[in-house]
Amino acid sequence: MQADGTGDGAGAMTPLDPAHVAVLRIRFGLAAAAAVLLALPALRMETLPVPAWLVPAAVLLAGLAATLILPVRRYRGWGYREGEDEIEIRRGRLVRLRTIVPFGRVQHIDVALGPFQRMFGLGTLILHTAGTRGASVPLPGLPVAEAERMRDRIRAKIRQDLV
Repeated sequence: MQADGTGDGAGAMTPLDPAHVAVLRIRFGLAAAAAVLLALPALRMETLPVPAWLVPAAVLLAGLAATLILPVRRYRGWGYREGEDEIEIRRGRLVRLRTIVPFGRVQHIDVALGPFQRMFGLGTLILHTAGTRGASVPLPGLPVAEAERMRDRIRAKIRQDLV
C-alpha cells in the first residue's frame, strides 16, 4: 500500500487546499459553542452528582479539543486524482471511502461557495450522476479557480464524448 493510502500505484493523490483546515475549524468551533450554550442550564441544577460548573467546563474543553484536532485529521483524510476520463476522490481515515466518477456518468456539475469557504477563497466541486446512492459527489476545499477549471474541463470532456 502506498503512503497516500490508495494501494494501487497509479500516482499520488492531490490534497485539498490547506486553508480548508481553517474552514473546518470555524465549523467545529460554532458547533462547540452551540454545545456549550446547551450545557449552560446545568449551572442551575442542584441535583447533579458533580459541581454544576463542571458540565459546561467539560463540554467547553471537549469542544476546544475537537476544534483543534479533528479538522486537521479530516483534512488529511481527503485527496483526489483527476484522470483523463474520471476523477477519483478519497476521504476518511478510520473508514476509508474511495469514489471513482467516470466523466461520462456526470449529468451536471456545481461549484458551491459557502460563506466560510468564500472567506478563504475556497469552494466545493459537486459532481451529480444518475442514480440515488452517491448521486452527488462533493469535493470540498478547492481554490475557487481550481474548482471552476475542473468544472469546465469535465464539462468540455462530456461535450466531446457526446459528439
